[in-house]
Amino acid sequence: MSPSRAQLQVVDPPRRAPARRRAKAGGESSSTARIVDSITTAIVERRLMPGTRLAEQQIADIFGVSRTVVRQALNRLCRDHLVTLEPSRGARVAEPSVEEARQVFEVRAMLESAVVRRLAESVTPAQIAELRAHLKDEREAVSRTDVSGRTRLLADFHVALARMLGNDVLADLIGDLLGRSSLIALMYQSSLSAEHSQQEHVQIVDALERRDARAAVRLMEHHLGSVERNLHLDPRTPDLASALRPR
Repeated sequence: MSPSRAQLQVVDPPRRAPARRRAKAGGESSSTARIVDSITTAIVERRLMPGTRLAEQQIADIFGVSRTVVRQALNRLCRDHLVTLEPSRGARVAEPSVEEARQVFEVRAMLESAVVRRLAESVTPAQIAELRAHLKDEREAVSRTDVSGRTRLLADFHVALARMLGNDVLADLIGDLLGRSSLIALMYQSSLSAEHSQQEHVQIVDALERRDARAAVRLMEHHLGSVERNLHLDPRTPDLASALRPR
């Protein structure tokens, strides 16, 4: 399935824009960063599915840029493991393997446990108020079944925690891992409800407000474990004779 205008939109994400910051450091054009942000956002919001073909000319037409600019964006997304580039097939949204999925969640657990441990020691009342406002937005998006909105907000929560430590590199890294997590959830059909995830976010913020670092770490590890456990990472793969035997 190739991307249509309904699937791939020109966006300016208000909360997460790692590509734009890296564009300044890495010499990328603003147009390249805009395409990277838009495709990343479409993946996080589950508007682009794993394996979707990303036609250079169609993307160039959507953004009003040359194919050279599109190619630069696709190369960046390939380095971020969100897109695969193959000579015979062109660019496609990545299809992460089971092993990659497990490794992504292992790294997320390491990083995000450290984030909440440090944040519990330094969080301010103003930051707690900001997190409470974010939780309110999450809850409203879940209640009105705003799928793309709630998916983005649930992901943004994790980036917001890292940003509160004042470490943009860490926040960008977690943001990149969240993009890969979104593809994993699409590939392996997560059965974890958005409402459940939102409630676990509330518990994490409650622990941060109490400055209970141990509880915050335990809750974050449980939360990420819940996400991973609800993925179908162990599909049944019967041998050929069993699969083809008449029933």
